[in-house]
Amino acid sequence: MAAPGARGCSLSGLLPAQTSLEYALLDAVTQEEKNSLVYQYLQKVDGWEQDLSVPEFPEGLEWLNTEGPISVYKDLCGKVVILDFFTYCCINCIHLLPDLHALEHNYSDKVEEPLHHSLSDGLLIVGVHSAKFPNEKVLDNIKSAVLRYDITHPVVNDADASLWQELEVSCWPTVVILGPRGNMLFSLIGEGHKDKLFLYTSVALKYYRDRGQIRDNKIGIKLYKDSLPPSPLLFPGKVTVDHVSKRLVIADTGHHRILVVRKNGQIQYSIGGPNPGRKDGIFSESTFNSPQGVAIRDNIIYVADTENHLIRKIDLEAEMVSTVAGIGIQGTDKEGGAQGEQQPISSPWDVVWGSSGSEVQRDAILWIAMAGTHQIWALLLDCCRLPKKTELKKGACLRFAGSGNEENRNNAYPHKAGFAQPSGLSLAAEEPWSCLFVADSESSTVRAVSLKDGAVRHLVGGERDPTNLFAFGDVDGVGIGAKLQHPLGAAWDKKRQLLYVADSYNHKIKVVDPKTKHCTTLAGTGDISNISSSFSESTFNEPGGLCVGEDGQLLYVADTNNHQIKVMDLETKTVSVFPVSGSGNAVVDGPILEGEQKTVPKLPKSAPTIQLCPLSAAPGQTVQFQLRLDLPAGAKLTEGAPSCWFLTAESNEWLLQGQMPSGEIESISNQPAISLQIPGDCLSPEAVVSISAFLYYCSADSSACMMKGILFRQPLQITDAQPGCTAPVELKYVF
Repeated sequence: MAAPGARGCSLSGLLPAQTSLEYALLDAVTQEEKNSLVYQYLQKVDGWEQDLSVPEFPEGLEWLNTEGPISVYKDLCGKVVILDFFTYCCINCIHLLPDLHALEHNYSDKVEEPLHHSLSDGLLIVGVHSAKFPNEKVLDNIKSAVLRYDITHPVVNDADASLWQELEVSCWPTVVILGPRGNMLFSLIGEGHKDKLFLYTSVALKYYRDRGQIRDNKIGIKLYKDSLPPSPLLFPGKVTVDHVSKRLVIADTGHHRILVVRKNGQIQYSIGGPNPGRKDGIFSESTFNSPQGVAIRDNIIYVADTENHLIRKIDLEAEMVSTVAGIGIQGTDKEGGAQGEQQPISSPWDVVWGSSGSEVQRDAILWIAMAGTHQIWALLLDCCRLPKKTELKKGACLRFAGSGNEENRNNAYPHKAGFAQPSGLSLAAEEPWSCLFVADSESSTVRAVSLKDGAVRHLVGGERDPTNLFAFGDVDGVGIGAKLQHPLGAAWDKKRQLLYVADSYNHKIKVVDPKTKHCTTLAGTGDISNISSSFSESTFNEPGGLCVGEDGQLLYVADTNNHQIKVMDLETKTVSVFPVSGSGNAVVDGPILEGEQKTVPKLPKSAPTIQLCPLSAAPGQTVQFQLRLDLPAGAKLTEGAPSCWFLTAESNEWLLQGQMPSGEIESISNQPAISLQIPGDCLSPEAVVSISAFLYYCSADSSACMMKGILFRQPLQITDAQPGCTAPVELKYVF
């Protein structure tokens, strides 16, 4: 095996050979031809005079799902290794996980001892978590993601992106396949490469097994989830109440099940779980996959079975589960119209029972927040009419509002409006509202969709530019002046004519008056912890769903990352924990976020450095820099990953005293100006300030997330001469 000191490299070294292979594969017809081409490629790459060797994992990194740190050049010797460079909030990374799960299942480890897996197939997947921004560096947050997405392979928290920088990885997700010497064989960028992933992995295993280089050494695997105390709930996503029986229905998302719970907290029915699956039938045999939204009426529950891309129906009297919409795989259809069980759908996130404004019959429609296609859909539970549609048959499933483009666009024409991952729904059927309220998570807004004509209007949050999905924050205010951050749930209080919002990433419950568009904090300090007290002192951790019960006295909250249902008494203004009891499956304590200083990230090795012309400046003068960065055609900034700039002055830190050292780049069309005021007392007549910028953006087809960096170096000559008025220094670059 090559020593750790063998020639390091970047992924670009693989590009010429792999590009030739991929062109050749386009002409291959049979599987045998494809296998042969990859085998020949491996013969060539394996025969290079010097391996393209991956660097060793740096010492001191935090590991999950292992008994201790793993070494590329000790523990992984004799294995084909897949490095998955991911970050837990990236939707493209989440879409890749099922492919990795399937690969692991195909080349499964043989368990010899309870906590030790022997890798007899010679394959190991290692997740390399390379954070986009500081909160993602916190190990407890990564632990929650590992549990939520059921990641069972080793994961390393490469908080400073050391490996990312060394290999010059440029986007999430990136997969790198290694041979048994730590030698790089292939890289795959973005999602949607399952066939290539399986092809390259299977042929690499055969190639190295033919040469006797696959070894049966063991890696100590200790799953994080196995060390946690039991708890009845795991990442509950949504909750609803049966207004007749007062029972709660809880989407116990992490346990892949639906709970029906009596008022005293006793579990009456547990349907599905603890493992994901997709099976209809009697309760004891039925399975779900990360269910979210739930709606109950007359002993019938409808479920948004999110990761199965299905709508399921639970009949509590017959104790049966059936599928009423979706085909079980992710759909791309943005129109719909077929009968439910023939209609492909994509990541349904919430459901609510209702009718359209033009119908007199009661609750003949199931409204669906279709997060995967950024739309609102309808499933017809009876023959009825949607606005501007002819009579539709019972069972039809189709788009109601939203073009399918991911944006924050309000419009009187429902199909021209745009949503961004709508994740929560609540119905206000009565006049003057007659609308669906939508928690639109990625635009950080709450919107209203008219039941009469489908018109989509803004309520609170966001901003006027429909393409800017970065207008988030935590500000009480009116309409566009209010700011939310990734709201996931909404609940209408008919008694008070108020809307409650689960402002998930602000860890608060907000209340909105739709008459005045006034939005204020109802409960939660914004700290991430688990305190039940008065509204003003209580804390939440990414609450995801909520519902109003007891005739408007109580607000039930799915406090997702605290693994609890909280009860907010709207009259006494106190918060308590709803005591779920009965049969439960092993689980987890909620993570606690530790505060972290904002440090300057390392620039990628590929980042250009722009040397600016020296600039004369006088003590007390303010120098302005204007960012003018351009993205490739069609690219857009990545939602949820704030692009940013940093101001540094190595060896001349006195220059930065009292300055604003960093900031966000929220929009390419409106980039910030950066100010530097020269101190009155200068310690040196010459200095260099550096402005580094980091842009996170998605390619035009949204198949991959890129990260690019750039460094501008500005030499300063500090002179007593009073300069004239100087124009801002333009920091221009086209990526």
